[in-house]
Amino acid sequence: MQVRLLSLWVLLILPFVAAAQRAGEQATLKVETGNSDTVKPDTTNMPPIGFYERTTIPEKIRPVPYTFVREADVLWSKIIWRVIDLRQKINFPLYYPTKEMRDRKSLTQALYYAILNKEIYAYDPLPGLTSPGDEFIKRMTLEEVKNNVCTPAQDIQQTDMRTGQVRTVHIDGEPRWREVKQMIVKEEWFFDSKRSLLEVRVLGLCPVVEYFELMGEGGALKRVPAFWVYYPEARTVLTHVAVFNNKNDAQATSFDDLIFKRRFDSYIIRETNEYNNRSISDYKKGGIPNMLESERIHYDIFNTEHDLWEF
Repeated sequence: MQVRLLSLWVLLILPFVAAAQRAGEQATLKVETGNSDTVKPDTTNMPPIGFYERTTIPEKIRPVPYTFVREADVLWSKIIWRVIDLRQKINFPLYYPTKEMRDRKSLTQALYYAILNKEIYAYDPLPGLTSPGDEFIKRMTLEEVKNNVCTPAQDIQQTDMRTGQVRTVHIDGEPRWREVKQMIVKEEWFFDSKRSLLEVRVLGLCPVVEYFELMGEGGALKRVPAFWVYYPEARTVLTHVAVFNNKNDAQATSFDDLIFKRRFDSYIIRETNEYNNRSISDYKKGGIPNMLESERIHYDIFNTEHDLWEF
């Protein structure tokens, strides 16, 4: 009889213990994730954008896991670099918006704010003494990232209209969202002999800021790689950033899905080679020769897969 009463007491008290544990875990999570350095806007007291609260991509969603590939199953592989021209119409979902908006972000904005919120790391895009920046070796500070993305900060003199005193006012630089014209993609193509499949995995992304800088009486067009991001690390962030759907506001996909499904247009600028991985522009001069060489590399990849089969 005592054993039955004890079992009944355990069954009654167990739900309350589980509820208390869940509440404690949630409280701990709130404390651990709280960060005074974050730049995410507080939208708790803001009215909804539409007539209902929109949660296009639930927070519980995780990136689609890649199929595990053993090194012994990789029969052939090739690393290439390609450029996504964000000014092309098909690439507009990656480029816009070019201003701050509540319900959407561009790909560069999503990466930039993830770096500032310390969710992912940024790597120096400029070549070092021993290795290029796309090998993800040297991490950048937040100030270095801001200097590459934003306009220069200025100190201007302002006169108080009431007192006549002149004071110095510091103005922070604004992000150059409109000037981010290209996105460099580093990816690896490989043939999995176990699945008999040619597949690609994106390794890194690098926004390129392009602007006109005044110098004396003239000026010059500058192209500045802002930062490199290791893409497998950024997938968790990009999974929860919705891409604008021009046909239906109620249905949205994520940047991770867009890149995973290759819904963008690009051209190849470099492949791994024995000449220090030189770019196409280093040995081909002119727009048409560069384009033809890019297409040659593109078709060589798919011809390699075709040559692996026996008919």
